[in-house]
Amino acid sequence: MIKAVLAVVACSVVALTAGILIGNFGIQNSSTKAWVTEVVQDVDERLIETFLSEVDNLQIQENMRELTKVPHMATTAGDEQTVQLMLERWQDPETGLDQAWREEYMVYLSFPDPKNPNKVTVVNSSNIVLHAVREKEKPYTPDQDDPEVVQPYAAYGPAGHPKGKLVYANQGKPSDYQLLSKTVDLKGTIAITRYGGAGRADKAINAASYGVVGVLVYTDPMDINDGLMSDINETYPNSWYMPPSGVERGSFVSRYGDMLTPYLAAKEDTYRIPVESVTGIPRIPIQPIGFEDAYILICELGGGEAPSTWQGAFNCTYNFGGPGFKPASDFKDSDVKLDVYNKGELKNSSNVMGVIRGSVEPDRYVIYGNHRDSWVYGAIDPSSGTSVMLEMTRVLGRMVKQGKWRPRRSIIFGSWGAEEFGLIGSTEYTEQYFSKLSERTVAYINVDVAVFANATFTASAMPSAQNVLFTAAKQVKAPGLHSTSVYDNWIQYSNRSSPTHGTIPTVGFLTGAGSDYAAFVHYLGITSIDISHRYDKTKTNARIYPAYHTAYDTFDYASRFIDPGFLSHQVVARTAGNVLMRLADSLVLPLNCSDYAERLEGYLDTALTLYQEQLTTLNISMEPLKRAVARFRSAAAHLDRVIHSSDLANETPLKVRRINDQLMLLDRAFLDPLAFPDKYAYRHVIWASSSAGKATFPGLADAYAKAESSGQKGDWAKVHYHLSVLNQAIEGAAHTLEDVI
Repeated sequence: MIKAVLAVVACSVVALTAGILIGNFGIQNSSTKAWVTEVVQDVDERLIETFLSEVDNLQIQENMRELTKVPHMATTAGDEQTVQLMLERWQDPETGLDQAWREEYMVYLSFPDPKNPNKVTVVNSSNIVLHAVREKEKPYTPDQDDPEVVQPYAAYGPAGHPKGKLVYANQGKPSDYQLLSKTVDLKGTIAITRYGGAGRADKAINAASYGVVGVLVYTDPMDINDGLMSDINETYPNSWYMPPSGVERGSFVSRYGDMLTPYLAAKEDTYRIPVESVTGIPRIPIQPIGFEDAYILICELGGGEAPSTWQGAFNCTYNFGGPGFKPASDFKDSDVKLDVYNKGELKNSSNVMGVIRGSVEPDRYVIYGNHRDSWVYGAIDPSSGTSVMLEMTRVLGRMVKQGKWRPRRSIIFGSWGAEEFGLIGSTEYTEQYFSKLSERTVAYINVDVAVFANATFTASAMPSAQNVLFTAAKQVKAPGLHSTSVYDNWIQYSNRSSPTHGTIPTVGFLTGAGSDYAAFVHYLGITSIDISHRYDKTKTNARIYPAYHTAYDTFDYASRFIDPGFLSHQVVARTAGNVLMRLADSLVLPLNCSDYAERLEGYLDTALTLYQEQLTTLNISMEPLKRAVARFRSAAAHLDRVIHSSDLANETPLKVRRINDQLMLLDRAFLDPLAFPDKYAYRHVIWASSSAGKATFPGLADAYAKAESSGQKGDWAKVHYHLSVLNQAIEGAAHTLEDVI
């Protein structure tokens, strides 16, 4: 009996132990399987379809209506209202992000004096005013009468009261002043220039070296309005064209970021250089005016007739100036006087940041950004982009809150402050978090002017991002064209022939500092994309939408003339969000280094055509550059084979991570901090800005143009130097794509 009881107890213990072990193993095995499944999860196309279906054009419209209620120039009360709106939306318990906060910087800005408005007058020898330029734009809606509408001015243009004879200097390029100086003695003159051709600040910087004491700048109707000038029936409020009193405001500075804290985040206790040490800003007063006043001034100018390329839309001959006005003019013997009262101030500016934390790789970031500040109401620039971003975060935030989705990688949203003054908010952010962003950021997506017309989608990007742009564009329908994809519509308006892919849409280059991608591209070397929707270039010669940076860039303007129904805004939101989700969720990053190789080969072909013959005569060989590009192509092809031949879902996660790091860090390999000592925060040797106007390597192109012009031995040595910089950078980038040793 006792033996039987002991046997039962023993069996029970064994069974219990076995059950515990089996249960524990089963739990561990189940947990491990869930973990493995999550790690190897690729982008879920069903979730992208859900996102696309939930993006609402009417929500975007209401976002813009809310954002444009008041003028919101950086650091003003209106700007603070937009800060609060972003925080409210991103902290919403049902549709908000995981976390949202404001990031503060103390930055140096420039403003007109509201008590002493800037003035431009024509005065005779007795100082009697014969003509006064309009100080504020003509009101067509109550929007222009708001007291917070800032007077047109040139931010960072110095105060001063110069007076002199007027001359016409076309676009204010160095070549324009050089030609003008051969005809007119420029010392002590005032120059009037038109927008385009040279940067805003450069129009005055170039002038000062010739003795010019002040500069006016205006937008010629030929460059923005297709020649139309009448506000009776041709311009706003009757069409999208700029009215005669419209003035493009802007930042007249030739570098980006806070000017007093170069390479340092502009926190309150950060060291600041003296204001007088700042470079890249005008040293003579400059003031923008409307074309109605420019018409009066230019058509009265004496002197010889300017070249045909200098002529504009006014129904008169554009003359150089005597200097000064025609002898028969009512303005004869008169001067133009500028009274500029601009002043610099240290002001507190805010970025608004938001995060959706990644589930698998939270230490890898996809960053999406746009600036928030405007010159006046900024319906298109930047509120079209902010309206799109708010709708994207509403849809994605709700998917997260409802437990339907969480990205593989973390997504950071940035609403940048003080962009209009020189990309300040985004630049300070990259300076403050330089190490973290350099080591962890997968890509940056910029959507600033999301829609400036409703004809077609367009984008600029690093070549490796072309692939993900095309994938997303093929999945979204073009506005109002239910049977046509964004991709097919895009290729109809702008295309190129690719040796690899055939005819494809044209993707532009991020070579300058036109928006907040600048610091990410040029300073950090992060793969970047800039997205917008534009006009049909066969139907207008406008260099940008005509109300740009004026008091007419309002909700009324946007909803009537830019995108009625906001369907193009919806398309941008869907396409940009699609790109964002693929970058955040794909097991292997959807970046293609072979597309990069194709672009390098194109640059090389141009360089060989333009430079090889002359350099050969100087015993400067381009063979090392040829070899470097060939090695990059070989390394890119090898990495492509590794990706396509591997079953990465069943590989160790470390192999996937290694490949992704190679793709993510590719553009960092092209950085050289010593390549461009005269270009602040430009380190990317492939995409730096260039003044040579050639579709090839920028440092080489600029160095060659200078050497060809001067003929100096030292300048030809600089060409050789830039060839060596390129060789090393491209070879180094190829090494990063090869097998790790």
